[in-house]
Amino acid sequence: MADLMNPRESGPEQPAPGRGAGLGSLTAGRATAVLDDRMRIIGWSAEAEALFGYGPSEVLGRRADDIVTDTVTGAGLSAASGGSGTTDETTPYGIRSVRHRDGRPMPVALTLDQLSHGTGGAAWLLVAMGLDLLRQRAIDRAMLDGLHRQSPVQLVVYDTDARVRWINKAIERQFGVTSDEVVGRFVHDILPEGVLLTEDGHSVKDVERPIFEVLRTGEPVIDVRYRSTTRLDPHHEHVWSLSYFLLRDDTGRPVGVCEAGLDITDRYVVRQRLALLSRAGGSIGRTLDMRETAQGLARLAVPEFADAVTVDLLEPVLDGQEPPRDGSPTPELRQVARYARDEVSGAVGDIADALNAVRLRCLAEGAPVTDLAAGALAVPLSARGALLGTAVFVRTAPRDPFDTEETALAGELVSRTAVCVDNARRYAHEHATALTLQRELLPRRLARPAGVELAHRYLPAAGPVGVGGDWYDVIPLSGARVGLVVGDVAGRGLGAAATMGRLRTTVAALAALDLPPDELLARLDDLVARPCAPRLTDTEDDDEDQALGVTCLYAVYDPVSRMCVMARAGHPPPVLAVPGGPAETMAVPAGPPLGLGGLPFESVSLELPEGSTLALFTDGLVESRTRDIDIGTGVLCDTLTAPGAGPLEETCDAVVGGLVPQPPEDDAALLLVRVHALPEHLVATWGIPADPGEVAHARSLACGRLADWEVPDEAAFVVELVVSELVTNAIRYGGAPVQLRLIRERGLIVEVSDGGHTSPHLRRAAMEDEGGRGLFLVAQLTDSWGTRYTPAGKTIWTEVPLNPPQLPDLFAVDAFSL
Repeated sequence: MADLMNPRESGPEQPAPGRGAGLGSLTAGRATAVLDDRMRIIGWSAEAEALFGYGPSEVLGRRADDIVTDTVTGAGLSAASGGSGTTDETTPYGIRSVRHRDGRPMPVALTLDQLSHGTGGAAWLLVAMGLDLLRQRAIDRAMLDGLHRQSPVQLVVYDTDARVRWINKAIERQFGVTSDEVVGRFVHDILPEGVLLTEDGHSVKDVERPIFEVLRTGEPVIDVRYRSTTRLDPHHEHVWSLSYFLLRDDTGRPVGVCEAGLDITDRYVVRQRLALLSRAGGSIGRTLDMRETAQGLARLAVPEFADAVTVDLLEPVLDGQEPPRDGSPTPELRQVARYARDEVSGAVGDIADALNAVRLRCLAEGAPVTDLAAGALAVPLSARGALLGTAVFVRTAPRDPFDTEETALAGELVSRTAVCVDNARRYAHEHATALTLQRELLPRRLARPAGVELAHRYLPAAGPVGVGGDWYDVIPLSGARVGLVVGDVAGRGLGAAATMGRLRTTVAALAALDLPPDELLARLDDLVARPCAPRLTDTEDDDEDQALGVTCLYAVYDPVSRMCVMARAGHPPPVLAVPGGPAETMAVPAGPPLGLGGLPFESVSLELPEGSTLALFTDGLVESRTRDIDIGTGVLCDTLTAPGAGPLEETCDAVVGGLVPQPPEDDAALLLVRVHALPEHLVATWGIPADPGEVAHARSLACGRLADWEVPDEAAFVVELVVSELVTNAIRYGGAPVQLRLIRERGLIVEVSDGGHTSPHLRRAAMEDEGGRGLFLVAQLTDSWGTRYTPAGKTIWTEVPLNPPQLPDLFAVDAFSL
């Protein structure tokens, strides 16, 4: 097999007949001539023709001395062979000068090999070689000998079955094997622990795979990483860089594969450490989930750095709480990550007690702890001066124990993980706080005004985006009307939740003023646009306003008239589903988002058919990264168009299930409102002439309707008193047209409208004043009262309970008469 290491030489693969056929493979690259027993030339190779310049026809049958006589000494071949051909089996002639056919002297190296002692046949083989080729052959032999005996590069020659056929001395020195032991065997039989390493650090048992790849393709395979122990060093693993190339014979037929290897253990370890740190930046802390972050560390370290990794965190940390400080009792650990090579999982379980001991020592000392017997290294997870938990790295034989540099590397990996875990903990704490705040700010139980059915859902965003600022509300208004609001604050976290709470409170306060929707949004816009409006962050140098980008929709529904008035500020328009018809998006002017300032808002008013369903929502319900808002709105319309007006809660579930089957990427809020009209017999309206003498008639009309409604005497007395006072004020101070309206809902609503625009107010009357006590009495006897303005004037309204509290003696029915 040593011949397989020789480089291929030029020359014919099969010598021509008559020129030494059959000898070409033995004399490739050298000039040869066959001589008979009389030293006559009977064979002449192409190489001889090229070297000496004579063609076969010029030399065949001639004596060799005519061609190769030494030009210096005149000695020929016959003298060296004794004339009769009796000589040693091989006669070296060394260097001599012969004459080329063109007459120039030419130094060559000659040897004469005896073939037989017969007569009339081939007796001698003359081999000649130019000095340049001779020198190259000498170099080749020296190189081969050096590669075989002195080279630090390990060389192995395999046959086409991937069996070892030859090794150099470097293999013997580094692996502690001999050629006799390995020739004819497979590598996996010689080194059963050896594996090939993939680029991701995993191992492959098929160590012959590169050999067959070279045999299949003919192309070299470069820099294959091989890891194994050796007979001389059975307790430490080494890593080699191996390259493979194809070996061919003189005919070009593959005869084997040569493997060249170099021990790169130290360099490999350094590169792997650097690569490990590089990958740590991209694989640890990609999410704000503490368990996933810990698992990322374990997956990163196995199998390159360790055979198994466990990560344990303190229970308060997992709950998002601040980790304990120095002097505080150490809470319990909870394992959040465990990853191991399949083949060592059982071995790691066998040393569970030792691992627990090293873990507790690390936690108590707050520093790395090594257990050589268990092959374990425990490193504390610390961030911002607080201990979060521990990470334990385990190696099994034959891998080396963790050295000082590897302990430092583990500390760097764990330090990066600890920062990410602490960020995740702080996020979890803020997320939980923001979610709690948002839930506290959102209405737990919506008001249930007459004339509407309600169903609502709020779905907080999942993942690291944080809690948003979506909200909705239902606000009872005067005259049995109801205010409906839905809004969305840009941003995430505590700031968004707090801003949402402030805006929701402001909307409720403005709604209590009975402002129309467009005016309410205009005032809210003024508030948001002020420089002192809530900011996105607590930093003074951040000029970004948290409230900028707030969207809102406000609607007022009147169950008496079935009219709905609404306006929106950059918010998605509502969807209306009319019984027996398709659900459609309502044409409500968009208006700018809140906070831009100075831009108008426009209200629209429309009559809603009995039993219609109004859907108010935020964009998180209908829009996502994979779905356009128009498509989502279409799905909402299709769901609301479904035949049959079933329970509103079921409809709400169907909408959420169709649009948000998974936790949403953004907060989503939905408010469904099914509207109904108040029965006509529960509403009474009269026009009152603007004449003080009509006050008694107004009381009489009211008392008659209260009797029809079977209102208790105490409540009827209060209504009679309120009607008298409000109608009197309307006629005296407001002017025509004057209108009285009674509504029997859960209580009694008394409304008196007039043409004036001056709002009445309570005042303290002096003892000598004849008037000024009317509104004071009204305020004392009713649950609430107020003023709302209309295009024609104003309306004073009051709400009287059906079962008023005990009246003072001054207002007793049998002691007071109007």
